[in-house]
Amino acid sequence: MIIVFTGNGKGKTTASLGQMVRVAGRGKGALMIQFIKGPWISGEDEFAKKYGIPADIFEVRKMGLGFVGILGDNLPIESHRAAARHALDAFIQEQLSGKWQLIVLDEVNVAVSLGLISEDDVLSAIRDFPEDRLLILSGRGAPQAFIDRADLATEMRELKHPFQSGKAGQALVEF
Repeated sequence: MIIVFTGNGKGKTTASLGQMVRVAGRGKGALMIQFIKGPWISGEDEFAKKYGIPADIFEVRKMGLGFVGILGDNLPIESHRAAARHALDAFIQEQLSGKWQLIVLDEVNVAVSLGLISEDDVLSAIRDFPEDRLLILSGRGAPQAFIDRADLATEMRELKHPFQSGKAGQALVEF
């Protein structure tokens, strides 16, 4: 089953993590490959280690270099493109391994909208994803082709956010 979580509201990564917990709770492997999120540490990075959950059951793999062109990013776009390509290649290898019941491609929609990887490359990579496993494509701005390919698609819509009044992201809410 292919699931898309998109929209400008909060909750796409959080919903994906909730699905990972559900899968891990059943004793199956859940992997999140993060396409954009960079080197900073967030709660989900600490979770499995802190509670002794084996990496073959619950793993968050940061493969992005951080936000692209904002919040002080001064890396060349080619560095971000190489990281996104590496993340997509890692997905291809991991889906072939068969060890994951769920794979989340976190912020893959954003990677496509920023031109870091192509929509066609993602569609090609997911073309033969096994129907008895779960795949989540998350991030703002999901291409229509991803929504069309999905079995389930949900749009998170922002109604109100502290950022609108100038407040920075907060630990426990944003990361």
